[in-house]
Amino acid sequence: MRVYGLTGGIASGKSTVTRFFQELGVPVVDADVVARELVEPGTVGLAAVAARFPGVLGADGRLDRKALGAQVFGDAGEREALNALLHPQIAAAVLEHTRALAAEGHPVILYDAALLIENGHHRALDGVILVVVPEAVQLARLCARDGLSKAEARLRLGAQLPLKQKRVHATFVVDNSGSLEDTRAQVNAVWRQLSAPESP
Repeated sequence: MRVYGLTGGIASGKSTVTRFFQELGVPVVDADVVARELVEPGTVGLAAVAARFPGVLGADGRLDRKALGAQVFGDAGEREALNALLHPQIAAAVLEHTRALAAEGHPVILYDAALLIENGHHRALDGVILVVVPEAVQLARLCARDGLSKAEARLRLGAQLPLKQKRVHATFVVDNSGSLEDTRAQVNAVWRQLSAPESP
């Protein structure tokens, strides 16, 4: 079994690329999905986050992600504190999911994680697929998607490595600035290489 990382900048369209791979039958372990499961009501993860970051629980007892984002995206120290709480739990859960997929006989698995390179997790993988778009496109998509001001969006962009720095670590690059058909064609091309007997 080989595990390839799938990453990209915020609002680069990584979710779209993930969906295209899944449509090809490629199993994907999504770090965001795992992280959400770890902070569901009643979990140890949510209790730890709520204790460290007051005011992030909604009236329904669920995590208010916007309130949490407001506390951590503008403060590197607070982001590190959040990561220290959740990353060990995420890593353990991802390993469990990956082992289960390997036991099912899947030869290639994708690990979808926004901060894959920032956290150094790419070093333990067989390669990295990077989704890229121009920064201006990222900014516009982020403002439109999350209802953020340009200043708020720039704070979120600043919490990640610039895409040009991530390119250094990429085995494959998918440019998602064109049409969906173009992106899908690039995904198909990457998958042909990954599924070949002598894939990178």
